[in-house]
Amino acid sequence: MKKLLVIRNDKIGDFMLAWPSFAMLKASMPDCHITALVPGYTMALAELCPWIDEVLEDPTPKGSKASQQELIRKIRQDSFDASINLFSTTYNALLVWKARIPYRMAPATKLAQVFYNHRVKQKRSQSAKPEYEYNLDLIRIFLKDHQIPIVEPSAPYLAFTPSELSKQKDKLAAQLSIHPDKPWIFVHAGSGGSANNLSLEQYSQLIDGLDGDFEVVLTAGPGEEEKAYQLQLRINHQGEKAVVYDKNDGLVDFAKSIACASLFIAGSTGPLHIAAAIDVPTIGFFPAKRSATPLRWKPLNSEGRHLSFSPPVQGDKSQQEDMSQIRIESVLSELNPWVVSYLFSPRGRHISQM
Repeated sequence: MKKLLVIRNDKIGDFMLAWPSFAMLKASMPDCHITALVPGYTMALAELCPWIDEVLEDPTPKGSKASQQELIRKIRQDSFDASINLFSTTYNALLVWKARIPYRMAPATKLAQVFYNHRVKQKRSQSAKPEYEYNLDLIRIFLKDHQIPIVEPSAPYLAFTPSELSKQKDKLAAQLSIHPDKPWIFVHAGSGGSANNLSLEQYSQLIDGLDGDFEVVLTAGPGEEEKAYQLQLRINHQGEKAVVYDKNDGLVDFAKSIACASLFIAGSTGPLHIAAAIDVPTIGFFPAKRSATPLRWKPLNSEGRHLSFSPPVQGDKSQQEDMSQIRIESVLSELNPWVVSYLFSPRGRHISQM
């Protein structure tokens, strides 16, 4: 096996949950040339991944027919030995079929599976395990098919050098006027079109109820700036202090900033999964709906470095996505001891500086 194409061309969070798969492939097949097919908005992250040798930009189904045909021509020209579609759609299936890749693996789902010659039954709709584990199951079967010993990956999946982080922290401290020696808690109230998130009132209650002396940094992606500033007003009216961080220099710069955080709090969003890949301790808020649960979209943190909360399930499906059902006072009773252990104990200070 010399050349392998791996496709994960949906949202940022989904792509980050594919990093263990890339890590397993490269560790198990160090001499294999691994190419990732991703959309333009995740290319910078893909280029940052140490287990990806080359990145192809996908024009996606929204792109022109000419750009899609050029992609097929490029894939065919690269003479891949195999492809693994971690995410299967008719568009993705036709890409590898038209490119005449000899070994084409994907989950056995929908009518698109007829275009693959290696299909794996997973029943992802049952959400019985984390998304990244479903991805890894595909990789394990692929490696077994080729009689390649499996090397299991481990966190963290994304890391920056101490000098990079020191420089980034100095930049942020000056830019945001925050104390470099206090723990930094990043809060991302936006959803980026993903799963439902807490309301601004819930986030302000959460921040007001957290124990300890720390800096609060409210992050915002494109189009989320207004929400961050509205949350800042609520927090400041409570007598707390928060700053808004909405001016980064792209996804890689944003990832470096996240790596400077002592704790990252968000809903089920791309930034939460970036933080988890770096193994920054994370707190996530998820709907209770089966396709969106904390288990299905569990972040990549190592054991003990993630806490999740969702609406209490009481048989009423209409309330499974109602994030207002999450009681912040109940969250804080579990959260505060955990936060103190990570941010203010000698063990926590050591971990946050890794």
